[in-house]
Amino acid sequence: MKIALDPTPFHHDYSLLELPAVVAELGFEHLQLTPHRDMIPFFNHPKADDELVRQFRKACSDAGVGIASVLPVLRWSGPDEDAREAAVRYWKRAIQITVDLGVNVMNTEFSGRPEKAEESERAFYRSMEELVPIIEREGIDVRIDPHPDDFVENGLDAIRMIRGINSKNFGLVFVACHSYHMGAGMLEIMRTAGDMLRLVHVADTMDHHRSHGLRYITNPPGNPVRVHQHLKIGDGDLDWDEFFGGLGELGFYDKPDAVMVSSVFAEDENAHDVSRYQLKTMKDYIARTR
Repeated sequence: MKIALDPTPFHHDYSLLELPAVVAELGFEHLQLTPHRDMIPFFNHPKADDELVRQFRKACSDAGVGIASVLPVLRWSGPDEDAREAAVRYWKRAIQITVDLGVNVMNTEFSGRPEKAEESERAFYRSMEELVPIIEREGIDVRIDPHPDDFVENGLDAIRMIRGINSKNFGLVFVACHSYHMGAGMLEIMRTAGDMLRLVHVADTMDHHRSHGLRYITNPPGNPVRVHQHLKIGDGDLDWDEFFGGLGELGFYDKPDAVMVSSVFAEDENAHDVSRYQLKTMKDYIARTR
């Protein structure tokens, strides 16, 4: 298993090419390349040319940091056909960037719209018809997160959707801080996914269902919003013994292609200390539950 840092909290204080050295200084051996305005931004065409890709790969090598995964977020399930077609084009370039970086893992989100779930599902599988042959040819392993406000938010439904692709090159991302939106319990989702679970994000959150649904209040009442956080371990309501125990039960730690990502976004002003805390705490839990 690779333990990686999501360097998003450092995007505004450091350039793209400075990030690998920051990750190394914090004690991590791997990073997750998440959406960055100079590489693969949210929802739009990748902005990196071949030279910048080469420079970033060299910066990682010089820092002694591997790239555990590349994470694009694109509208490949968008019910708007023009947006979906564009996302497929952007995906093709993102795949090429991933290959050129020497990486074989990509993780992403279902995207689409929950209020247009049927239309989004049609769009998703239409995109798969074009992208799966490329992904399989390039030997990329794509792992998908049922993100809050995607057309698939439920963890068990996500497993069904991924099975429907009918390709061994697709698996599940389990983001701990999305747990309260996923319908089933952590262990049920993990056990059902089995070997399909190949990447996890580690961040805490508070249970928005508590206090009879009044823990977070939006006005006017009934807004179709999704609330979650990316807090450091211990600052929310998640049962971390259950989370890490479930991973230990599945043998997740001993799988060479498995990835565990620290993804805390709530404390940018303390991001250095929080990142070190996350690494130590994750390693402590792993030692106790493997």
